[in-house]
Formats: sequence, C-alpha cells, structure tokens
Amino acid sequence: MATRTRNTEALSRERIVEAAVELLDEAGEGGLTFRALSARLRTGPGAIYWHVANKSELLAVATETVLAGTLAADPAGETPAQAVRKVALGVFDAIDAHPWVGAQMSRPASQSTTLRVFERLGRQVQALGVPDQAQFNAASALLNYVLGVAGQNAANARTQDPGTSRSDVLGAESAAWEKLDAADFPFLRNVATQLRDHDDREQFLAGVDLILAGITSFRA
Repeated sequence: MATRTRNTEALSRERIVEAAVELLDEAGEGGLTFRALSARLRTGPGAIYWHVANKSELLAVATETVLAGTLAADPAGETPAQAVRKVALGVFDAIDAHPWVGAQMSRPASQSTTLRVFERLGRQVQALGVPDQAQFNAASALLNYVLGVAGQNAANARTQDPGTSRSDVLGAESAAWEKLDAADFPFLRNVATQLRDHDDREQFLAGVDLILAGITSFRA
C-alpha cells in the first residue's frame, strides 16, 4: 500500500501525458486506455482521473504537448514565408513521428491546438501584406494543405506491411503507373519515375511554396 501511495503522490499531469504519448505511439488511439495507462504508471485509475477527466481530454493535451515546440512564439529575424515553412514542417514532422496526431487535429477536443496552428499561419499571411478580405481564404488554404498532406502521409506509412521499405512501395507503384494505358493516363505515365524518386518532405514543402506564391500575388 505504501508503494502505491508513493506512486500516486509522484504522479503529475505531465507524467501522465508523457506515458499517454508513449502508448499512443506504440499502439495508436485504440491502445490508450486508462487500464493500460495505470499499468504503465503503476498506479490506479483513480489517481489518473484526479489529473485528467477522461480520454478525450487526455488526447487533446497529448496533441498539444507534441506540437508545443511548433506553436512556440515566432522567432525574430525570420521572413513571413520562412515562418510559414517552419510551422508547416513542424506540424508535418510531428504527425510523421506521432501518426495519431493527424486524426486528433480534426476533433473538437483538440480545437484549441488547431486554432493555434491557424493563428500562427494567419499571422504570417497578415505579415505578407495580404488584403484583409483575402486573409481568411489564404490562411485556410495553408491550414488545410498542411493538416491534410501531413495526415495523409502518416496514414500511408501506417498501411505499409512490417518490413516493407518505402522505396519498395514507391518502386512497385511507379512500375504500375508506367503500365497504365497511355491514352487514358498520359500524365501519370510521364511522372512515374518522379513518384519513385521523390522525397515526401521535400514535396510537402514544394506545395507550401506553391501556395505561398499564390498568396503573395494578392499583394498586387
């Protein structure tokens, strides 16, 4: 009993969230239960409920924790475009390392974290000199691209069979594109080799740059 009491007293919200992130990384959202969390922390569920009300709150706090570095204050000396790229890459890398984050960003419980990403991007859209009436659409385009592509990239990685390398998957898909009917799929056949050799992170940033190029045109 004394050991359990000491474990309970040593618990903190930060320690619980850290253990929750570990479970989520290992087994996904389905693997995060208060029973599993209690076993990892060697305490009872009641001690955990003292710090977090339910699983939904725990997921929201875990999502916010993973993205905390990305959502820190804007560093001085960066151009708006550089700041947008930094935020975008921060979200992309966080979701790549923690695939469960992508799904959480679209849920009401994590709305505050999503709004903070939106705010960071929108602030840079303002700094780019985009007119007020175009700022919402411009920032929304950035947000939807960042969350959508980052989430899809993580989802694609989860569907790969254990032991299968990314190059094997892309090589097989590229070979399949090259065999498509030339009349129906001329574009896909033409870019098949680019599919095989592309880097997901670089392609993601290229998309951000394309959106930024369109956004800056509003200044005219």
